[in-house]
Amino acid sequence: MGTVDQSVAVLIVDDQAPFRRAARAVVSATPGFEVIGEAESGEEAVRMADALEPGLVLMDINLPGINGIEATRRITSAHPRAVVMLLSTYQAADLPADATSCGAAAYVHKEDFGPALVQDIWSKNTAA
Repeated sequence: MGTVDQSVAVLIVDDQAPFRRAARAVVSATPGFEVIGEAESGEEAVRMADALEPGLVLMDINLPGINGIEATRRITSAHPRAVVMLLSTYQAADLPADATSCGAAAYVHKEDFGPALVQDIWSKNTAA
């Protein structure tokens, strides 16, 4: 018997319930990943990241309160090992300038988001 790796704990952050459901479905379809919580605002995301210590955070950029970029900055500062994936409907060229400097591991257009991408970004950002 091989060793059983613990699932990667995932926090989904989006103010739109339909996208949270879609993201939950993607995570459920991704072997080795498990949703441990959902947040609807940047402040809630920061609090939940502190409480749950997820390995992966799926972060929408446009959120009520502090936006996803500021929430990402706070989470990656407090939890350097957390991998944050920014998600939005922006084209990469239209991203806010600070999206590239907030500590996020990657930016993914919501239409491109899927299990293979989750695994790819995770493995690129957690390789020893």
